[in-house]
Amino acid sequence: MAIDPSAVIAPTARVHPDANIGPQVIVGEFAIVEANVDIGAYTRLEPYVYVKRWTTLGQRNEISAGTVLGTDPLDKGFTGERSYLKIGNGNKIREHYTISRGTAPESETIVGDENYIMTSGHIAHNCRIGSRTVIASCALVAGYVEVEDQAFISGGVVIHQHSKIGRLAMIGGNTRVNLDVPPYFLCSEFDVKARGLNIVGLRRAGFTSSQVAALKTAYKILYKSNLKLEDALGRIESEVPTEHTAHLVSFVKSSRRGICRE
Repeated sequence: MAIDPSAVIAPTARVHPDANIGPQVIVGEFAIVEANVDIGAYTRLEPYVYVKRWTTLGQRNEISAGTVLGTDPLDKGFTGERSYLKIGNGNKIREHYTISRGTAPESETIVGDENYIMTSGHIAHNCRIGSRTVIASCALVAGYVEVEDQAFISGGVVIHQHSKIGRLAMIGGNTRVNLDVPPYFLCSEFDVKARGLNIVGLRRAGFTSSQVAALKTAYKILYKSNLKLEDALGRIESEVPTEHTAHLVSFVKSSRRGICRE
């Protein structure tokens, strides 16, 4: 373990000698970095950030004041053994946020790359957060939740444990997510319900008109055809066979909680 000579450590910060601090890392005033922590190049920790043991941060992350990374899981089954938090590259995690390590020994919580995670929320133990997601302020992500790439989770959303949110899905503010949310859809209401396609998100992601049209057809078959779920998925596969509808069908087939309805 070592502190790269180009790293800038504030005089009031506390960095354990067994931490690994990469090139041009900045550790702000009163920040704490425990043992067995790896922080990649160009990452910036603002004042009062606390990075706990067995946490790994990739390169170019920006961690804002008051955030705590690698907390013990909020799980009565936790027995204190080693587990991990692994965060990728280019993430922005804003003020007063907490992310826990895994519960079971040697398990892990994973956050991908280039996510924008806003203030005053929590990502719990054993979550899998993809890349380029947005998680807005005061959202609470319970244990074992999976969030696929480019999903948008609005402010005040509460996600029940073991739920899964698909790629480029958008969850409206103050929604309670207690079922799986298929990719590409817009969902809202107190108890999560589908409300059509995430058109704005799809266009921003570069989807063509024909790709959007295929997903619209798939949405209508899934929610408005009055077919049984298995029959609806079969019809989507046969009538609109595209890369994205195939991902939608695969997501629904693999759902263990069941998907939200309209």
